[in-house]
Amino acid sequence: MTSISLLGAAPDTGNLGVSALSNSVVHAIHERIPNADLCVFDNGKGIRRRNLRIGDSEWSLRGCGLVNSRRIYRRESLAHMRLSQVFPKLMNPGIQTIRQSHVVLDISGGDSFTDLYGSRRFELISRPKEIVLAAHKPLILLPQTYGPFRSKKAHARAADIVRHSHATWARDARSFEIMVDLLGSEFDSERHKCGVDVAFLLPTVRPQRLEDSVAQWLDEAYGANPDVIGLNISGLIYNGGDSAARQYGIAANYALAVQNLVERLLRETDVNVLLVPHVNVPQAEIESDLRACRQLVDKIGSLANGRVRVLTGQYSEMEIKWVIARLQWFCGTRMHSTIASLSSGVPSAAIAYSDKTLGVFATCGQQDQVFDPRVTQTPDLADSVFESFAQRKQIAPLLRKKLPRVLSIARSQMDTIAECCENL
Repeated sequence: MTSISLLGAAPDTGNLGVSALSNSVVHAIHERIPNADLCVFDNGKGIRRRNLRIGDSEWSLRGCGLVNSRRIYRRESLAHMRLSQVFPKLMNPGIQTIRQSHVVLDISGGDSFTDLYGSRRFELISRPKEIVLAAHKPLILLPQTYGPFRSKKAHARAADIVRHSHATWARDARSFEIMVDLLGSEFDSERHKCGVDVAFLLPTVRPQRLEDSVAQWLDEAYGANPDVIGLNISGLIYNGGDSAARQYGIAANYALAVQNLVERLLRETDVNVLLVPHVNVPQAEIESDLRACRQLVDKIGSLANGRVRVLTGQYSEMEIKWVIARLQWFCGTRMHSTIASLSSGVPSAAIAYSDKTLGVFATCGQQDQVFDPRVTQTPDLADSVFESFAQRKQIAPLLRKKLPRVLSIARSQMDTIAECCENL
């Protein structure tokens, strides 16, 4: 039996983008290696057995806790894990899991292999990779973003990890260039490849309990209205206000831009607007997309009556993809909300303050549909996104033409990765 561990893809963060990565990998591996013994490192305690159900299929896998806690006595803490490599008698379950693995896969949350989010986050992302390498276990870096690395120390650590990994994949051409730079003279086209985001293969699952107000718009059983478009709002940016704008270099007033966009859609068109959260955390937290959606509806006021609805239930990333796939057009700020739409053939736009989104859209030939609030002022941002909506019927066939190749690459890369896992 092939024993595989998966790092950097905890499915219990509330961020459906990370969950999409996690379950896309689990699904792809079990399709190709049905008897794989798969362990996913998460934010839980100890080692637990859990089941993942997708449609009529169900797989058993293990979860292993790994958190960047300063409480060194916690066995799931990164500090305890590091110490147990020096003192094996501590019997750390994470170290034991890695040592028992034939291969370790790592995806860095898709975009977290960088020091952009601070030293603590960089440590949580980088140190487990170094632990795997120190244990002399094959490490495969799954398709992800590399960099940017602002400090020389972070750049050097990242380069060392990439060079010593058994194989590395980038998820777009821009990241591939950074990965090649990290590798330097050790670049090997057989081991170092450019692919696409693994979430392009995320399965779609109809929600078990779709709220009636949304079902009336989307579900054929209710005589669905075809004129429904979707919008994902990032709670991090919307709720963060000036502080978030300064941190991420955003020039536009994001909250005002999305409000102007929705108001224009309501005044100048007949479409209905569904607001789709993609990070499900308590509404008191700044990251809450649902909190941002509800605040937007309050600001729009009576203009929203009957034509703007919020998806309020707790849905999985596969269920959210089912919802998004039934929309006529979609705009998201959370990147993986737009991967759900792109991979479903839904004409899409993105309001993106990170270059990672541009790279993903470029894989589908849709780079012109990415609008950057760092370099675009508020009125122009709202107008540009509205123009993307107005051009949706022209955009759709271009996306449909490119999508089969992207999905083929996604399948092919997982074929290669699975074959590598079985042969190690």
